[in-house]
Amino acid sequence: MKRKRLAITAVSIAAAIALTVSGCSAGGASGGKQKLELWFWGAPPAQQQTMQDVLVDGFNASQDKYELVVNFDNAVDKNIQVALSANKGPDIVYGSGPAFASAYAAQGKLADMTPYAEKYGWKDRILDSMYESGTVDGKLYSLPNSIEDIGVFYNTKVLATLGVGVPTNYDEFVDDMNKAAAAGLYSSVTGNQGWKPVNQNYVSLFMSQVAGGKTMYDALQGTIPWTDPSLVKAVQDSSDFYNAGYLGGKDYSTLNFDQSMKLLSQDKSPFFIGPSLAFQFASNYFNDATGNTADLGYMPFPTINKDLPTPYYTLGTTASLSINASSPNKDGAAAVIDYMMTDSFAKEMNKTWPGYWAVPLKNFDLNADDYTGLSKPFVTAIKDTIAGVNSGNYGYFVGTFFPPATAAALTDIDSVWLGNETAEQFLANVQKAFDDEKAKGLVPPLPVPTN
Repeated sequence: MKRKRLAITAVSIAAAIALTVSGCSAGGASGGKQKLELWFWGAPPAQQQTMQDVLVDGFNASQDKYELVVNFDNAVDKNIQVALSANKGPDIVYGSGPAFASAYAAQGKLADMTPYAEKYGWKDRILDSMYESGTVDGKLYSLPNSIEDIGVFYNTKVLATLGVGVPTNYDEFVDDMNKAAAAGLYSSVTGNQGWKPVNQNYVSLFMSQVAGGKTMYDALQGTIPWTDPSLVKAVQDSSDFYNAGYLGGKDYSTLNFDQSMKLLSQDKSPFFIGPSLAFQFASNYFNDATGNTADLGYMPFPTINKDLPTPYYTLGTTASLSINASSPNKDGAAAVIDYMMTDSFAKEMNKTWPGYWAVPLKNFDLNADDYTGLSKPFVTAIKDTIAGVNSGNYGYFVGTFFPPATAAALTDIDSVWLGNETAEQFLANVQKAFDDEKAKGLVPPLPVPTN
């Protein structure tokens, strides 16, 4: 989850401790309303204000039974884990995605949301792949707040300086990165400083782009091993890509998304390779105040395997929303989640917070022409992603669709990049984690990609 909160905001130690030990809400709100709590990552002030205006004030004005309060906390991962272990914590549980939520569900810490799904019609409203990713043993335990793809942000001014256009295929993309390096620039910028699960973006990307979603599906069903040659090639290709300097070069471990986007805005690289959620970091540096919004573009990652369609997507989520099993106000928590799973909520949030609120609706009815700034290309990118998903042209983001220990094992992909083990050895370890989780029934139901 920290990959989504690399911009630092002030949260006092005392407040963090208070959040960790506090119990679930049980009244205390003004006007006789029942208090509902959501703990969220430490978003920057402007984005906190958007959440206050659109979610908190909007929900509270929509009914007279509950009062929602959102607490912003940079240590939310740790604090939620500690609180849930003590059967305490917020009513609405924010997590790093369905893989994280399924681990809590297995521990009995999350409420079964299936009755609320039936009440509100979530299965009819939410993209099938996103709905199913939050299920365990046929019961719903989480819904994603947003979908995402892993693509390429580019600086048009830098490309022009290099004498090249926006790449139209993978070979052109690599050529452009090589030209950038020859000019003394970063080939591309990104990094996992402070949050190792950033690695999941790139192992997911290469498995999708090299092996393909259908092969990933077969491995997740156990019909082929994780050491299948196509998956070994995907891991090895990711290592070759890393060692060619195409993932931030030697600075991968010392850069984060916010720093990387700043470097892109400073013309230090033509490309930032990362999830579409990074639009929220881009808005800090490409905006009306800086006057360089037109310099930023976004495209799907160029398809590597020529046997796959173009474009080809890596489908994932930014975060997950669940209900605390210990909450005395489960109905209220479900009402908040339902409020967030709407077209009207998505339309309002994306006006000033692009990148994080592509609510996974089957009918994502947002019109890019209704938006300004980076919200416009973000809406376009998500609508294209949904079209690709509906066509079956996608692979899986491991943190969304893989069981938790398997996803954690794949996070160690840098052991291959750094030469500490071979791709085969790495995937043999993934197989061990997967076999255990498959035996426990922790592999979520998955939609089958076409390719």
